[in-house]
Amino acid sequence: MPPSPIERNAVPLLLTPGPLTTSETTKRAMLRDWGSRDGRFVEMNARIRHRLVELAGGLGSHVTVPLQGSGTFAVEAMLGTMLPRDGKILLCINGAYGHRMARIVEMLGRDFVEYETAEDTPIDAAEVGRRLDGDPAVSHVAIVHCETTSGVLNPVEAVAAEVARRGRRLLIDAMSAFGALPLDVRRVACDAVAASSNKCLEGVPGMGFVIAREAALAECEGNAHALSLDLHDQWRFMERAGQWRFTPPTHVIAAFDQALREHEEEGGVEGRGGRYRENCRVLVDGMRAMGFETLLPDAVQAPIIVTFHMPADPRFDFQAFYDRLRDRGFVIYPGKLTVADSFRIGCIGRLTPADMGDALAAIAATLADMGVANCAPVPVARRATA
Repeated sequence: MPPSPIERNAVPLLLTPGPLTTSETTKRAMLRDWGSRDGRFVEMNARIRHRLVELAGGLGSHVTVPLQGSGTFAVEAMLGTMLPRDGKILLCINGAYGHRMARIVEMLGRDFVEYETAEDTPIDAAEVGRRLDGDPAVSHVAIVHCETTSGVLNPVEAVAAEVARRGRRLLIDAMSAFGALPLDVRRVACDAVAASSNKCLEGVPGMGFVIAREAALAECEGNAHALSLDLHDQWRFMERAGQWRFTPPTHVIAAFDQALREHEEEGGVEGRGGRYRENCRVLVDGMRAMGFETLLPDAVQAPIIVTFHMPADPRFDFQAFYDRLRDRGFVIYPGKLTVADSFRIGCIGRLTPADMGDALAAIAATLADMGVANCAPVPVARRATA
């Protein structure tokens, strides 16, 4: 269901990778208080868990385990629970969120190796296969579906095929992709997928979840490093009682229930992803028309968040650009790259192509106010020697 005209006029609009602009109806769902043991709240939890498994194509084989906290809580719970203490994991890294997984696994004291590409380069599935062939001790592989450091889309289906062919197990951080980009566990063999209540599902922050292959999760008792992040324990308790082990984020869950309803009304993954793709097209075409250059070629650009090179014009100052754009009702994101000076603009959340057009008009007006006449970046040759 597309946003209403009233929602399009609401400010500020968050053109970020999350938290995101949410619908008025999702916000209103948080106005009621819920008892965590109330039967209707228990039914809400069951409905959400079922719907998430359905979205992943895992009915009959997978289960949803929700957790309090941000998406990183879910990723840490997935790694800490699904990776045995004597296991070894190959981490596929091409950005900050791959590096975050490495930091988590290092703090867990688990054995790991890294396969890293540049931030603007997708993971090579064939190289994953070669590295698995060269290291029989690796039991698991982890990959980020859409690495929002740059917006690059990684080939999770091809990687999954390489991993499965060698009898290893795959864990996916789908935080910035789940709900808008196809991920069907019937085709993408994996033990677990981590995501969160906001991002492409357009709820509010505060709840992460892991969709796990039930047979694999059943083997994980005793793996976890922390009580609160023990997916196996949380799953067993929820299956038995229908409730959370510890105080749940009731308002976040109520908002997520509404957001999932609206996701279905919009046409599910296809409908949501279609709107985001059009948002991305409008944004990229408009920014390029002003002279901006994208970091990524279109072939590997996910319609989630787009990284733009900073203009070389000395009158361009990002903080001033950000502040003036925010005052016009649009919040963007600074860059997170090591390979280039950049900033990012998100295409997700309760945004329409019309909103992206309004954002482009605000960007043009802001640049004019700043006296920025040339949005082209530093030439490639000068970037390489800087």
